[in-house]
Amino acid sequence: MLKKIFYISILTLTIVACKNEPKVEGFLINGTIDASENGKKISLYKADRSNQVLLDSTRVVDGKITLEGKIDSPEIYLVAIEGNNQRLPIIVENTEMDLTLYKDSLMASKISGSKENDVFGLLQENMKPIRAKNAELMQQFSEARKNNDSTLMQTIRNDFEAFVATINDKNLAIVKDNPDLVIGASFLESMIKSKGIKVAEANEVFNAFTDKVKNSTIGKKLGEDIKNALKTAEGSMAPNFTAPNPEGEMITLNDIKGKVTIIDFWAAWCGPCRKENPNVVKVYNKYHEQGLEIIGVSLDGTPRQKDAKAAWVEAIEKDGLTWHQVSNLNYFNGPVAKQYNISSIPATFILDADGKIVAKNLRGKALEDKVAELLQ
Repeated sequence: MLKKIFYISILTLTIVACKNEPKVEGFLINGTIDASENGKKISLYKADRSNQVLLDSTRVVDGKITLEGKIDSPEIYLVAIEGNNQRLPIIVENTEMDLTLYKDSLMASKISGSKENDVFGLLQENMKPIRAKNAELMQQFSEARKNNDSTLMQTIRNDFEAFVATINDKNLAIVKDNPDLVIGASFLESMIKSKGIKVAEANEVFNAFTDKVKNSTIGKKLGEDIKNALKTAEGSMAPNFTAPNPEGEMITLNDIKGKVTIIDFWAAWCGPCRKENPNVVKVYNKYHEQGLEIIGVSLDGTPRQKDAKAAWVEAIEKDGLTWHQVSNLNYFNGPVAKQYNISSIPATFILDADGKIVAKNLRGKALEDKVAELLQ
């Protein structure tokens, strides 16, 4: 009887062992593709144009591929087919996934077995209407511009921004519902870059992420970016800085602040900046005696400029910029530009009498209205 029980126990263990297959320690992607692609190389590399790190590659055999390896944390990678210009973005995580590749429409490919990719696909699907809406409104915008109808042009811009904001809110809700997914951090990063979310709100979303997400490669970078951005967010005290004016004299922000201060990031080579300068001149001339001060920070110094300083000085004189001007002539790599996280210009910061940032990136009438409000 004991012997029979022993055999039954061994049989039970064998069945359990067969059902519980060894867990995949890294990632394993089993893929299929049309057999006409046999022999072609399939590559999986990091989605970073400046640093394309190959994660794995293989050849198509009988319409099948296998990609495998191990990563520290989930990240977006690109799948490339030899001879095909399209690239398929997927989230690689340490699990087993199935990938169905469509050679003639790579972006329509399907991946399963990964919650990261399920949510990634949902976010991408929600974004699709933006491209169609943009194409539709661009036709209307071109017609309005042809007719010099600035009011209609602004209305079209506002409509598009409102449309994008609705979709961003929809996707942000998905991100908040999945605080344990790294794709949420990636999407939040893209929203910050496109100015689709205020930094303070982005910080709240980030703080709700799990430690796994915060400590991922994307999460660590995002956390640092948000930390730096908060230093120049609305409601923060403007960081002090010192930089040379055209004569080489060092000018310090805290020494020249007025009742209202505008920090204006611009450059001689920047068309939109030069176009806005007449309005800034008008605002300065109207409100300077009431306490408005402006300090222009030039991002001249691009390699394309033969003489960056000469171009800078010429632009100051030509545009009639009579307020304080400083520059390290080091393009976007200048210390002040980095300190204020400047990624595009024109960029403006409006400070109150205490030096607190109360508004950002205002132009035209909006800039004048804000200055007038603060000087009341």
